[in-house]
Amino acid sequence: MRAESLKGHLDGLLLAVLEPGPLHGYAVIEAVRAGSGGRIDLPTGTIYPALHRLERAGLISSQWSTGDGRKRRTYQLTPRGTKALDDTRAGWQEFSAAVTALLTGRPCAPAP
Repeated sequence: MRAESLKGHLDGLLLAVLEPGPLHGYAVIEAVRAGSGGRIDLPTGTIYPALHRLERAGLISSQWSTGDGRKRRTYQLTPRGTKALDDTRAGWQEFSAAVTALLTGRPCAPAP
């Protein structure tokens, strides 16, 4: 899947892979790849700028850690990030229900 296909969804995907706990940058890339069954395989040039943007927005925080003799930046959700992920999931449910209804020709119930 190309990065262009994910516009508007990348931040939510990154927040979701960080929900279980802190990950360093490359582990975030691997979690996206594994969680999507290999369908989403994004380059570091896409992931790292998004992580930095999420950090500037206060949705994730980071700290330096050392593992396997290497210094790495580890990212984790903040309380604001958890709230943003909840909102993203709710929005995705609504959006995907509407798109599915349109593509299948089965109208969904009107929005409240």
